[in-house]
Amino acid sequence: MARFPRRARLLKPDDFKATFEGGRREQQPLFSAVVSKGQGEQVRLGLAVAKKAVADSHDRNRIKRHIRESFRLNQHRLPCVDLVILPRTAAATAPAEELRLQLEKLWTRVAERWAKS
Repeated sequence: MARFPRRARLLKPDDFKATFEGGRREQQPLFSAVVSKGQGEQVRLGLAVAKKAVADSHDRNRIKRHIRESFRLNQHRLPCVDLVILPRTAAATAPAEELRLQLEKLWTRVAERWAKS
């Protein structure tokens, strides 16, 4: 079983801050992403699921599981960038298949726009 290793995560507050300050937003109906040029040799993912956007903890955890799994399956397609994914309120009630489709579109968009950078 593949994992989500520490080197593939944004862990420190400074990493999140740098991504938010120097990043560019990518929008989807269920997700917003902030993308910035990567610091290391690998794409890194950070999750910011606000209680204000997704009130129930079981929905927040479900969304995070879907994001992590989708990232794990698609990280080989992505260039060396730092990503912070922010789910929108509509993601809380979206079915799993819709979450998967929107994340696929997001990864494709990031790969196309940031491959040139």
